[in-house]
Amino acid sequence: MKSHILIVDDEPGIRQSLGGVLEDEGYEVETVPSGEACMDALARRSYTVVLLDVWLTGMDGLDTLGRIQEIPFEDRPAVVMISGHASIDTAVRATKLGAFDFLEKPLTIQKISVVVKNAIANRRLELENTRLRGDEDSKYKIIGESVPMRALRQQMQLMAATNGRVLIYGESGTGKELVAHAIHAMSARSQHPFVEVNCAAIPEDLIESELFGHVKNGFNGSEETKTGKFQKADAGTIFLDEVGDMSLRTQAKVLRSLEEQRFEPVGAHEAVQVDVRVIAATNKNLESEIERGNFREDLFYRLNVIPFHVPPLRDRAEDIPLLADFFLREFTRAYGRKPKEFTPAAYQVLQDYQWPGNIRELRNLIERIVILNPQVRVDARHIPLPSAKRQAPPRTMDGFASLHEGRDAFERDYIIKKLEETGGNVTRAAELLGLERSNLYRKMKALGIPPKEV
Repeated sequence: MKSHILIVDDEPGIRQSLGGVLEDEGYEVETVPSGEACMDALARRSYTVVLLDVWLTGMDGLDTLGRIQEIPFEDRPAVVMISGHASIDTAVRATKLGAFDFLEKPLTIQKISVVVKNAIANRRLELENTRLRGDEDSKYKIIGESVPMRALRQQMQLMAATNGRVLIYGESGTGKELVAHAIHAMSARSQHPFVEVNCAAIPEDLIESELFGHVKNGFNGSEETKTGKFQKADAGTIFLDEVGDMSLRTQAKVLRSLEEQRFEPVGAHEAVQVDVRVIAATNKNLESEIERGNFREDLFYRLNVIPFHVPPLRDRAEDIPLLADFFLREFTRAYGRKPKEFTPAAYQVLQDYQWPGNIRELRNLIERIVILNPQVRVDARHIPLPSAKRQAPPRTMDGFASLHEGRDAFERDYIIKKLEETGGNVTRAAELLGLERSNLYRKMKALGIPPKEV
């Protein structure tokens, strides 16, 4: 696709000669005589590069440059300033205002060609970087406006700037990894590495080497030195996913590294010092694992400084349309399909389903729909879900005498659910709800919820 060049100069000869040179180079060229005409042209269409003379009658080149910088970034052209008698001060001002380069007359064909090519390449690179940053931001975006998701985002904002260790609880597929990425992205360590370790996927005999590295010949088969995940995460964040599946032996070494921020690679005799923030995640009840002897209590208290709970999708059904639309846009763009939309009946089917696989299951389903269904409007019949796993219709608000009564009913049900999730542990339930233990006791008493915990 041809790049579009706009030449702004009050000398007809300059406009004609520059235009001819650039057209010979294969560009589409338009010329105008003034800053005002330049802004009119930019309002009509987008240009890749503007060649702008400093000295113009009416609105001069620097004023025009300032106006161009007010254009939204995606539509803003690269600007190359041109002058026959400019001072260093003028060149500096133009650069500060955002000019890509500054050319002095008389202009040579070679100089014009090189500068324009560089301006086009730089502009494309800026746009690509912006797109990639946008993709990265959307990749780790926490989607949902339900009460538990708003509470989760608020909790993340409060503690992201700290270095406190985080333990994320949640069922498989709820997005624990996404929350860990988002916490890292919001922290002061965001420009440093985020290193993931799936503790359940690494064999027992390799996990210590994977976490802490090893030296050459440190054990049988280690033919070269390897840098471990903790060292790779230095100054950044290490994410220990499914930490409940880590062996007791590895737990002991992780505990020491957390306490001292140092460790010895396998086979080494000298310790490595690191500065690492630890975020861990589990789909297990670690307190139950401690009782069974499968998890160290001292490591649990080291990791559980700031506990998070990511709710299952069935507890935030009102977020399902937002998530479904997000995945629909993602996959139609990824597969080059026409934009699609769900009908109200389709949304209802999605919200009535229990989602045992949580968000991961929803994402996979939407991808399958985009691949297999050519329809622009996705209706209930296009959604391949087993009807046996559909939920019963949600309870309506009919019968409540007032908003206060309806709110109390919701709070009572939500607190009871959290108490059930924690086996009646009021302290743990208070953490999940973001309340002080004493405050939760008061709410339970007011709502008539008997404590199961002494």
